[in-house]
Order: sequence, then structure tokens, then C-alpha cells
Amino acid sequence: MAITKAKKQDILAKLEGIKKDSESIVFVNFKGLPVSDTTVMRSGLREKGVGYFVAKKTLIDRVLGKAYEGEMPNLDGEIALAYSADAMAPAQTVKTFAEKWEDKLSIAGGIFQGVYKNREEMTTIASIPSLQILRGMFVNVINSPIQGLVISLNAIAQKKNA
Repeated sequence: MAITKAKKQDILAKLEGIKKDSESIVFVNFKGLPVSDTTVMRSGLREKGVGYFVAKKTLIDRVLGKAYEGEMPNLDGEIALAYSADAMAPAQTVKTFAEKWEDKLSIAGGIFQGVYKNREEMTTIASIPSLQILRGMFVNVINSPIQGLVISLNAIAQKKNA
């Protein structure tokens, strides 16, 4: 369906704002996703501080086409942008929903740290645990030798008491 020049200008302005304010952008392919599921996904994205915007591929290409390093991934089907100032949130959140609706929603690629990434690279980025989980894993690694020492000392103490 054709859109007016004024509407196109509004969409281009929105895309420019997304480009300027976002740390990462994920291209989301959503074919056949019902409105009810889209509404659930949008609210879930909003909770994580991730924006979601649907635009024509020609307008996306006009704004983002030459703005980043690398080659823009092939955008087939219906495409939306998931974006945020948090570098990891868009990819991780979209991946969660893509696992839920495998046949209707997928990551088509994205922009991470100013470089275009293809589908596989963005899926890998989405698989990286959140910062809070990584911190917990780091604390566990630091705590492990200390815990082993305490268990050994406790075993020696029990052996001497026996």
C-alpha cells in the first residue's frame, strides 16, 4: 500500500532517531505473527527497554544502508527493527520470543557496535548471558577455590578430632 510523502518523512525521521540513539539494532522477520502475539511481544520488549518499529525495507535501506561498516544482511519478508541503548537487550529479548514462535518470528540480522551482522552472528550475540548472570558466574569462579580450601580444612579438622 502506498504511503504519502509526509508519512514517509515521519518514518525517515523516526529511523534517523533510532540510528542515532541505539547501541544495537536487530532486524526482525515476522511472517504470519498474529496481532495478539505481536501485542504480547511488544509489551515484553517494552519491559526490557527495547523499542520495536515496523518500516518498509526501502526506507530502512535509505537511512541505514551506508551508515555502518560491513554489508547489510539480506532482508527477506516483513521486517521490523528492535532497538535499544542497551547493546544486548534487543537481541536477547527477540531471541526469547523467536524461540517461542519459531515458525513466525526470527532474527534476520542486525547492527552491533557499528557493524552489520548476519543472522548467525546476531543469534550468537543473543546467546551471550546478561551482565548480571556473567557477574554471578565470575563470583562463582572466584569463590570456588576458597570453597574447596574450606572443605579441605574442615575434613582435616574432623580427622584430627576423630
